[in-house]
Amino acid sequence: MNDKLINISLYDEKWMESLATKIFDDIAELTKDKQGVSRETYGKGETDAINYLSKLAIKLGLHVEVDDAANVFYSSEPIENSKYILVGSHMDSVPLGGNFDGLAGVLAGFLILSYISKNKINLSLPLKVVALRGEESAWYGRNYIGSKSIFGLLTKEDLNATHRKTGEKLSKAMQNCGVDLNKIRSATSLINKESIELFIELHIEQGPILVDRNWPAAIVTGIRGNNRHHNIICKGSAGHSGTIPRYLRRDSVFAGADLITRMDDHWNTIQQHGGDLVLTSGIFQTDSEHHAMSRIPGEIFFSFESRSQDIATLDALEALLKSECKTIERERGVTFEFDDLIKSSPAELDKSIIEKLLDAGEFLGFERASLPSGAGHDAAIFANVGIKTGMIFVRNDKGSHNPYEAMDVKDFMTGLSILKKFIIDY
Repeated sequence: MNDKLINISLYDEKWMESLATKIFDDIAELTKDKQGVSRETYGKGETDAINYLSKLAIKLGLHVEVDDAANVFYSSEPIENSKYILVGSHMDSVPLGGNFDGLAGVLAGFLILSYISKNKINLSLPLKVVALRGEESAWYGRNYIGSKSIFGLLTKEDLNATHRKTGEKLSKAMQNCGVDLNKIRSATSLINKESIELFIELHIEQGPILVDRNWPAAIVTGIRGNNRHHNIICKGSAGHSGTIPRYLRRDSVFAGADLITRMDDHWNTIQQHGGDLVLTSGIFQTDSEHHAMSRIPGEIFFSFESRSQDIATLDALEALLKSECKTIERERGVTFEFDDLIKSSPAELDKSIIEKLLDAGEFLGFERASLPSGAGHDAAIFANVGIKTGMIFVRNDKGSHNPYEAMDVKDFMTGLSILKKFIIDY
C-alpha cells in the first residue's frame, strides 16, 4: 500500500479518485482468478478484500468493528446513543466475476467517511459504512446472507445450504470466518435498526440503460423482487424419433418450449398494459446421459424466474405458470414437477431520499436521471425491514457478473459526489 496516497490533502477530490483507483486495482490483484475476480461468499477472496480495507481504515485513523455475522463497519469513532447514516454494499463476487459489483458501493462510503473524518466536517448525524458479507447467490444458492443476518432473517434452511462445488454447508463456512452461529440461529437482530436513520447503497448498474442514455449515474426508484424455481422437471415419454407420430408423442422438450412461449405471451401482454416484469429461463436441458439426435426426450429440467417491482404481478405470474402447466399436461400428455418456490420481495425505496439524491445531482450539474433496478440488492433487505433506503447507480459497460465489467472511475466519482453532497447536506 502506498502511504503517500494517504498523506495527500483530503480537501482535494483528486486524492479520492487516486486512492479509489489504487484500491480497486489492489483488490482486483488480491482476488484475481483465471478470469476476472472470485471473492467467495464467506471464503478467502471476500475475507482478503475485507481485511485489506480494514487495514487501510486503521491507517486512516478510522474505527473498525465486526458484528457476529462477520460484517464489518467503519466509522470516524465509536457511535453510541445516536442515530446514524449507514452507507455500504457487499464484498463478495460471483465466480470469475467483475471487480466493481458490490465493491464500488463499499468503497464510495469508505472514501466519503475518510473525507469527512479528516476534514472534521460536522454532520447532522454521524456516518457509518458497512462491508456486507455474502450478497451473491452463486456460491450457496442463497443471497443477502450478511444483511439478512443483521436483522435475524437467516433461516435454518439457509444455514444448511451447500456450496456449489465442495458441498460444504454455509454454516461451516460462516463459522470459519468467526461467525457466532448461536446468535445467528437464535434469529435475533445484531443491530438496533431504530438507530439507522437511513441506508444508501451505491452500485454499478448491471444492465445497459445508463450506457444507452449516456448517464454517468442515476437514482434508483425501486428494486424488483423475484420468484425463482431452480429446477422444474417436465416428464414425458422417450421413444424413437422416426416411429412415433405427433398425436402419440409425449415430447418433454416441445412441452417445455410450449410453456416458455406461452409465458412470453403473458409477459408481452402485461408490459403492453404498463406492468413491470421480466422473465428468464436460464437453465433448459435434457439429460446428457440419455439424450441423442434420434431420441424423443422423455424428461427435461429447467429453471424459471420472474422479476417485478409489483408483488401482485409476481403472484399472478406464478398462478399463470401453474395454470399453463396444467393445460399443457392435458394437451401433450406430460407432467410437470415443481421444486419449492424461492421468493424475494420487491423493495420500495424512500421517495424523500430519491428526491434529495436527485436534487444533489442536479445541484452538481447532472441530469435528474432515475430508473428501477432489475437486479436484487442488499438495499432491498434494509427497505423491507422498514429502514428508509435509497440507491445510486453508476454507469457500467459490458454488463455484470462477468470479468468484463467496465465501470469508469470518472463515473464512479460522479456517483460518489452525489452521495457525498447528500450526506453533508442531510
